[in-house]
Amino acid sequence: MRKIVLFMHISLDGFCATKDGGLEWISYNSAFEQYAEKIVKSVGTPLYGRNTFELMKYWRTVLNDPSATPHEAEHAKWIENIEKIVFSTTLTHEDWNNTKIISENITEEVTKLKEQEGKDLVIFGSPTLATSLMELGLIDEFQFTINPVILGEGKTFLGHVNKKVLLELISSETIGDGVIGVHYRIVK
Repeated sequence: MRKIVLFMHISLDGFCATKDGGLEWISYNSAFEQYAEKIVKSVGTPLYGRNTFELMKYWRTVLNDPSATPHEAEHAKWIENIEKIVFSTTLTHEDWNNTKIISENITEEVTKLKEQEGKDLVIFGSPTLATSLMELGLIDEFQFTINPVILGEGKTFLGHVNKKVLLELISSETIGDGVIGVHYRIVK
């Protein structure tokens, strides 16, 4: 059975983006890139909310960009070819290769995905989707990069989850530039 893992970059005060969706505060460097790449290799199917999915379309432009780094080109090929799932009640059609839209029967659809063989289902960012799936009890693990910054305000990474959730630490590591990577499992 596959797990659903939420992968999110967060500030020390629990925000995943600035009020306008900005991510420029993330301490991105080669060590961070290597850490994220380990997570990407565990992905069988990326899951996106509508807004994050629209941002991910940037990678389509990288495919034919001669100035792209080898890492960027490799990631663009990966995201082009892998099955992608976007959760949206407003998106009805998508022409991006290997994209499936789920707009209703969320619990049933996600349960079917989890029952399939293969690598994990990983939510990239997508705080609204993460909150919805958390409320439905469908998230199994969290992978966070905690960045050494206090934003003061912004978008919270789990909205308004209205129940206590116990976590078990699987691993933690210092990534560099003060960033800490943590991996938690939900205690069920």
